[in-house]
Amino acid sequence: MSVECVIGLQWGDEGKGKIVDALTERFDMVVRFAGGANAGHTVVFDGKKYILHLIPSGILHKGKICVISNGVVFDPEEFFEEAESVHAGGFETVGRLFLSDRAHVVFPFHKEFDRLRENARGKGKIGTTSRGIGPCYTDKASRLGVRVGELLEPNLLKKMLEQNAKEKNILFREYGFEEIDVDRVFEQSVEIGRKLKPYIRETRPIIASALEKGSVLFEGAQGALLDIDHGTYPYVTSSNTGLDGINSGTGVPVRRIDRVLGVVKSYCTRVGDGPFPTEEPGPAGEQLRKKGGEFGATTGRPRRCGWLDLVSVRYSAAINGVDAIMLTKLDVLDELEEIKVATSYEYAGDEITEFPASLEVLRESKPLYETFEGWQTDTTGARKPEDLPEAAARYIKGIEKLSGIPVAIASVGQSREQTINF
Repeated sequence: MSVECVIGLQWGDEGKGKIVDALTERFDMVVRFAGGANAGHTVVFDGKKYILHLIPSGILHKGKICVISNGVVFDPEEFFEEAESVHAGGFETVGRLFLSDRAHVVFPFHKEFDRLRENARGKGKIGTTSRGIGPCYTDKASRLGVRVGELLEPNLLKKMLEQNAKEKNILFREYGFEEIDVDRVFEQSVEIGRKLKPYIRETRPIIASALEKGSVLFEGAQGALLDIDHGTYPYVTSSNTGLDGINSGTGVPVRRIDRVLGVVKSYCTRVGDGPFPTEEPGPAGEQLRKKGGEFGATTGRPRRCGWLDLVSVRYSAAINGVDAIMLTKLDVLDELEEIKVATSYEYAGDEITEFPASLEVLRESKPLYETFEGWQTDTTGARKPEDLPEAAARYIKGIEKLSGIPVAIASVGQSREQTINF
């Protein structure tokens, strides 16, 4: 029996969905513990691509139990669309997918408010996905939110919607947005609750039972550098994305986690605004974007691309107690003559080895690189460490040495089989 968690160590989009899918076979349950439909985990199985925003990636393994826990902000519209895609692939959800009655609900007015707030920022935009995530978490902290369980309690639901609308409509009127029609939202919500009823449970006891009887894998969303407390604030998401999100997001004590697996892309990407020391805006970045298909699974936006930044990876690994690195998209580097890895920064004439909190320092820092020889060989067919070109093996060893963390898996393609275990 084992209890492990998979978290991203960069700015999200590291390939966590592929890693969770590859690991799920040896677990009984997969639990999504934070974030919302702003996440986009891409999994390829049997030649078909699935993009999962809310449903845990383990759903594509028949017989495995999946949980959307209380730390997730839940978008019913997105969920029903995802469930339809999963059902079309021949996978059942009822009876093996459970939704926490404590998870907060993302309503259409949250998405409207997200767009309103982002537009009001002008040049200071964060670059949100406009999925209503921040406003929903804001309502949660302000005690104005509606939880999934309340969709089954009409009297309470109506009162909570009225209270929420009273505050929101003041701003909507001021900015010329359509006001919240409480009666309409209420009727829609009651119907949504009826459809969700087969999934809604108190999930903490379900997870606790699995911890006692079997193996559980916790699936993170976004990345450590987007964490509301530890990321590049304010260019972050609205939740705790790492190990710190498991206890609050599931009710499971962190001490129950046996192993923390940090997912690292073989280069680095970022969506939206915010500092990015190793960004390559020229041909090198464009080559990575094209080869890696770096367009957001949630928004479709082109991702900013650059070299692997081990200053930030070491930081993310330290705050999450990472035991091993899951290295993804190694194959994207196959055609490059040389590959750079940032090992430190230079700021105001000094070398920096720790990831700074200051946005100004990050923006003005210049990465100091170690350069590795490229292998210019197709790695997508590699299945064992000895199948890799020598230069690729040296690159992986270099990452281990410079980060101080062993690499346990290297991914060389999107499919489940394109995974090398070390």
